[in-house]
Amino acid sequence: MDSGQSLQTTVGFGELLRIRRERVGLTQQVLADHATLSVRAIRDMESGRVQRPRQETVRLLADALRLEGRNRSAFEAAARRQALADEPRDEPTAPPVARGAIVGRELEVEVLADALAVHGDRLVTVTGLGGVGKTRLVLEVARRLHLAARWSVRWIDCASSVAVGTQYHPEPARSGPTLIDLGRTEGGRTDLGRARDGRADLARAIGDRPTLLVLDGADGRVDTALLDELFQRCPGLRVLITARVAQPLPGGQVIPLAPLPTPGAELDHDPAALAEVGAVRLLLSHLRRLRPGYRLERDEAPAVAALCRQLDGLPGALELAAGWSTVLSPGQLVARLSDGPFHLTPPAGFGGRGDVGAALGAALERLTLSQRYLLERLAAEPGDWSGEDAVALSGRPPQECLLALHELLASGLIRSVPARDGVRFSVLNLCRRLCDAQPVLAAAG
Repeated sequence: MDSGQSLQTTVGFGELLRIRRERVGLTQQVLADHATLSVRAIRDMESGRVQRPRQETVRLLADALRLEGRNRSAFEAAARRQALADEPRDEPTAPPVARGAIVGRELEVEVLADALAVHGDRLVTVTGLGGVGKTRLVLEVARRLHLAARWSVRWIDCASSVAVGTQYHPEPARSGPTLIDLGRTEGGRTDLGRARDGRADLARAIGDRPTLLVLDGADGRVDTALLDELFQRCPGLRVLITARVAQPLPGGQVIPLAPLPTPGAELDHDPAALAEVGAVRLLLSHLRRLRPGYRLERDEAPAVAALCRQLDGLPGALELAAGWSTVLSPGQLVARLSDGPFHLTPPAGFGGRGDVGAALGAALERLTLSQRYLLERLAAEPGDWSGEDAVALSGRPPQECLLALHELLASGLIRSVPARDGVRFSVLNLCRRLCDAQPVLAAAG
């Protein structure tokens, strides 16, 4: 059996379709034109959203790809195998259940789901500050791929000893095992405390069906050799990692997750326009749960907008502020935050994140002295700035400065801002406050 035949018996139909298309140099649009199908149909089949392609559709695709003999027979057989694998008796494993709705991340969910299901990325890491919403974003992506494409989802909470396939049960953070002491999987449960040979059990459980393995909060604990073994043994496997800092992984893609967009001052007196901005949408969703019937009125709109700006659109910080909305108005919250945003403690019974400054402080501690020096220089500058501006301010060689800028962006301490004249950035407002309170410029000089 040649390598092409071997390939066709180890990958799913959607993956095989993508490989065959790329081998003959066709785009999805060109293949759709040749096969007299829609480009959406091609995309849905390659991503696994279409589980049971019709026999006529498979024939049209085989004709357009000019498949003959054994290659054509194997292509058609792959479509039949996928239909059989999709029978109810082989239900895919569900992801954990999210505790609340996701707000303002529609674009990020679409991009991340397409990276895994359409573009075929096998290893993706989402980075960002604690409280920026990495876990919630990945939960939504996993849910979408499970429901729409019928992928199995294996979820591992790397800060906990257990991850359960149908319900999320966080435990107190601890020094977890290296990823992947992938323990034995029984009934959807993955125990990280088992022996390393448990990875063989996981590989057998995944098999060749489309599966998303989520490593939540991995933070440098990924064993690349074991990961490579899983990729080799499980052709339909995709791995999605969340981490505060990306670990260099061969072939991996890194996606920094920025805070939600915040409103400009020009929208302060326009409640309708404000309600369309991501950070405001999330804050309002929290307010309406705690204060049923709450409406954003014109007189309170400026305070809501200012609150979102002061907290940089960080979902965890917005949830914390909203927790006080039963006893403080948005205007009163803004006044308290102006006195010191890091003194806002969680209210009694608060189920979200705690200290607003903890995640920022931890991110600052992970910086090198050179990176911290650059950040403080940039934080002292009002408004936004370009990469060239940063080089000029730093006084460092351009490549060194731009590499440091890249690390600051990946860590979530700076964010990109819309601009007509290229890429521009700004330092988070909370980060400016923390840099002012804890400067280290003298040491760097």
